Amino acid sequence: MTAAVSAQGLTRLFGTFVAVDRVSFQIARGEVFGLLGANGAGKTTIIRMLCAIYRPSAGRALVLGLDTRERAAEIRARIGYMSQRFSLYGELTVEENLRFYTAVYGGADPGSLEDVLERVGVTREQRSTRADALPTGIRQRAALAAAIAHRPELLFLDEPTSGVDPRSRLQFWELIKALAARGTTVLVTTHAMGEAEGCDRIGLMTAGRMIAVGPPDELIDRTAITIVAVTAHPWQRAYELIQGRWPQAALYGRRAHIPAVDPAAVTAEVRQLLKDLEVSSVAVQRPSLEDAFVWHIGNAPPG
Repeated sequence: MTAAVSAQGLTRLFGTFVAVDRVSFQIARGEVFGLLGANGAGKTTIIRMLCAIYRPSAGRALVLGLDTRERAAEIRARIGYMSQRFSLYGELTVEENLRFYTAVYGGADPGSLEDVLERVGVTREQRSTRADALPTGIRQRAALAAAIAHRPELLFLDEPTSGVDPRSRLQFWELIKALAARGTTVLVTTHAMGEAEGCDRIGLMTAGRMIAVGPPDELIDRTAITIVAVTAHPWQRAYELIQGRWPQAALYGRRAHIPAVDPAAVTAEVRQLLKDLEVSSVAVQRPSLEDAFVWHIGNAPPG
């Protein structure tokens, strides 16, 4: 079976600015694949190229086996897309929005729409409410319903939980997992590490480049490091001293994380370095996905 997505050397220029730089990856059918990176890393531009909205400046992308340069209309009929910004028409009710979007994609029977709205958790009362009058979490669910009402094989979700509360975010990810369990392939962009951990595989992105691809645990294991986490007061001075000795250290709240190959040696050196400060704890722990992301960025080959 062909991959749901296959990108080779995918590149996009805006004038002289390189938004996406020679990106290559594949997504298996039925997989939840995450693009993880800060705002401006190129995630949205990749999605728009895969949706055949942007033409690649170089490279090639196959979506459901179809070339995005040559088969754009066929691709769009078989995919769903939920953009970063709220994508429904505010002056229309949820039901009116769904009827509009399914008509664009070729239609869906009323029973199908009923099933979709029930699956995403939009109540009957909410269905007859104007989209702009709904809470953000419900609007996002309604936007997801519009993206999947025509039963796409491949679903693109661009920062789908932006602006929603933690409980709504968790519920939204439960919906994503349920869609994947039914066979829908999902590509989701995020800059939230907790969300990325829910993906089958992740592509780590920075400055338009994809620097590593793999399951979350594998990306962590590839670093071959341990983290020495340090809490001290005053934390600003502690971090200043730590960064002067270990430039690759990162700050998480008021705790400094030092990547270490020999954690015992680093721990001893930290205690000596901070001997004039109030050290609350020096703990050795497994790297988090965020630690791994920082490590991969710092160790990526030059572009």
